[in-house]
Amino acid sequence: MDIERNPVLVDKLASEYALGALQGGARRRFETLLRRHAVLRQAVAEWQDRLHPMAELAPTAQPPAAVWSAIAAKLDLPRKPQRKRSIWFELREDLSFWRGLGLVSTTAAIILTSLLLSRQELPPVPAAPAVSYIAMLSNEQAQPIAVVTGDAPGGRLLVKLVVPQKIASDKSLELWAVPKEGPPRSLGLLEANGSISLALPADATPQTVPLLAVTLEPKGGSQDPKGPTGPILFKGAWVRI
Repeated sequence: MDIERNPVLVDKLASEYALGALQGGARRRFETLLRRHAVLRQAVAEWQDRLHPMAELAPTAQPPAAVWSAIAAKLDLPRKPQRKRSIWFELREDLSFWRGLGLVSTTAAIILTSLLLSRQELPPVPAAPAVSYIAMLSNEQAQPIAVVTGDAPGGRLLVKLVVPQKIASDKSLELWAVPKEGPPRSLGLLEANGSISLALPADATPQTVPLLAVTLEPKGGSQDPKGPTGPILFKGAWVRI
């Protein structure tokens, strides 16, 4: 089969590669194809460009000293002070980090959603919408924190916190749609320890909004018309199922 004549397959493989969903032998075979087909390289580059906006939102951060110590010990290197680098710079330099944080395995997200709905110890929550879109949001340690499901016909989002968050009384969690172009758009405030249903804008589809993110904002949400003001707590790719 001539892969260049199958644009649907090209886009699917390129997206899974850019988001880190291709593993093992499948990833190695795809990288072999990358060297042979310019159309695949172009598709991967386009998907990587879609991931760049989240890097612009990331706050300045210093990796824990234990990380550098562990790396130095494993490589048997002398320990030297490390130059402080902002997390956004690291993300732009190494897209493989973003691929790992993507966590866009639709199957895993659906399983996680099912587990949440079946947990008897949780208090009653709003009924889950008919799922058209889904995102698994994770923190910088790649730990799943929230699952977002979207009902396109009904125009609703359901956000479920897998791990309840402890935030100060003067702070709020705010969900953002990160479009391919332009500033992030607020989708609403979240409950720190449960679930909440929010309106799903008609233009917040995976075709135009590849990423969702949650930031820590002042009570009531960001007042900056340009977008979020606080740090990103967790994020993930927004996909159609």
